[in-house]
Amino acid sequence: MDKRQILLTNDDGILSPGLWAAADALSDLGHVTVVAPRDQSSGMGRSLPSTSDGLIQPEVLTVRGQEWTIYAVGGSPAQAVLHGVFEILQRKPDLVVSGINYGENVAANITISGTVGAAMEAAGMGIPALAMSLETGAEHHLSYSREVDFSAAAHFAAHFARLLLEKRLLPGIDLIKVDVPSDATAQTPWQITRLSRQSYFVPAPPKRTSWDEPETIGYREQANLDCEPDSDVYVLRVLRQVAVTPLTLDMTARVDLQGFEEQLRSD
Repeated sequence: MDKRQILLTNDDGILSPGLWAAADALSDLGHVTVVAPRDQSSGMGRSLPSTSDGLIQPEVLTVRGQEWTIYAVGGSPAQAVLHGVFEILQRKPDLVVSGINYGENVAANITISGTVGAAMEAAGMGIPALAMSLETGAEHHLSYSREVDFSAAAHFAAHFARLLLEKRLLPGIDLIKVDVPSDATAQTPWQITRLSRQSYFVPAPPKRTSWDEPETIGYREQANLDCEPDSDVYVLRVLRQVAVTPLTLDMTARVDLQGFEEQLRSD
């Protein structure tokens, strides 16, 4: 029997310690191929920018005494998945894992996340997909900080990757999102959650005195912890448990469609 093929990507870039913590943990489950953006690509969602150059640069890294051939892609996280499937693996992998991300990806903001976007792209191709994120302070979100301990998140990445390789997802579930508290251990309980409807991170205006000054839209946390008790935000932030959220690519509103049509057509 062929060894199971796992495609690993992220949105923080090819040199992220979170990516390599995941690679090490997943290597016991199958052959891990690392295909990740060449550059920091947080906040890209599922975008496929026409400005990406698509260059693929194979490199060899030594991680814990083992040599890995990795592939840095000039593109978004979602494009890294596509290049990995079409050009590097040349077949659909058995599983795509995205992460481990610096910072939680929860609530209504998840479509902004490149971590989740890469997993969504894989799910759109019919590949089981897992998006892994670790709660961190905002100062670490765009860093490669060695102060962040990914060991617990790596444990849960391997745990849920194994489940996805061994079990079929129920109909209506296209991918799984896992958010791990910053103080988690391998013994921390996990719980199935739903997305909180709140905006967890909100845009922040640019800090500049003139439009001629280069500046981007920032963001800040605005978490409401008095929220849905079965939500990813509540389980992660209040219960301090691992939030496991099944997601679907079907964004159709869960309403009576006929009733909605009748409402729109009524005088």
